[in-house]
Amino acid sequence: MAIKIDHLNYVYSEGTAFEKHALKDVNLEIPDGQFIGVIGHTGSGKSTLIQHLNGLLKGTSGAIYYNGTNIYGEGYNMKELRSKVGLVFQYPEHQLFEIDVFTDVCFGPKNLGLPKEEVERRAYEALRLVGLKEKNFKKSPFELSGGQKRRVAIAGILAMEPDVLVLDEPTAGLDPKGRDDILDQVKRLHEERHITVILVSHSMEDVARYVDRIIVMNKGQVRFDGVPREVFRHYRELEEIGLAAPQVTYLMHDLAAAGWEVDVDATTVEEAADAIYRCLGR
Repeated sequence: MAIKIDHLNYVYSEGTAFEKHALKDVNLEIPDGQFIGVIGHTGSGKSTLIQHLNGLLKGTSGAIYYNGTNIYGEGYNMKELRSKVGLVFQYPEHQLFEIDVFTDVCFGPKNLGLPKEEVERRAYEALRLVGLKEKNFKKSPFELSGGQKRRVAIAGILAMEPDVLVLDEPTAGLDPKGRDDILDQVKRLHEERHITVILVSHSMEDVARYVDRIIVMNKGQVRFDGVPREVFRHYRELEEIGLAAPQVTYLMHDLAAAGWEVDVDATTVEEAADAIYRCLGR
């Protein structure tokens, strides 16, 4: 078991007039190797939750266990935790600062005190994994496109060789092609390196297409937790908390209401197409 969240609570500005309960008695288990989507409306607690996973925020009460050890225990090595649970913030390219791409990606492993040869090996491997061409390695990060900058920022985290990769809206601000390129690359990383991926996203289509499990946050609590087909089955309840299901879900329900014997739990275009073909006898 990679991460266990046990009765976690977090209160902003506790004891003041601005006190706000951002997380309320959250209990979750995140096994090694899962690809998880975290969704919720603005203010639901999803970003607050993921910032607890590598100790950037500390719970007001409760505990978080990483590989069986409470990260709030006395003397726990937070630096080591952050090398194993890598967090990529929304618009991570704003964090790029070195003179060139390769030097920027070397920054994290260099700070781990690794030998120069190992630092450079990790940087090359991370840039390869995110699909950035070698001709760009010596360019300034600020000469790159938005999608390329995003890849460099993700490579900087991957160079730390984390076991868990946490991505907070990694495709924000990208065009559709850039969004697909980044998420396809993340999916390949998940499959090649068998790392745990936790993806925060507002796009129901992206979540339905890529993840194995969805956690729905609402008012600081876990509202739903299950595979996409199970979660999007509650599309009416999701609408009540300011979310929606993928467009495919609504299409399939409309077809069923019109008398078509289709799988209303289809969540991706591919699943919907297969269901319609079967209904047509093809």
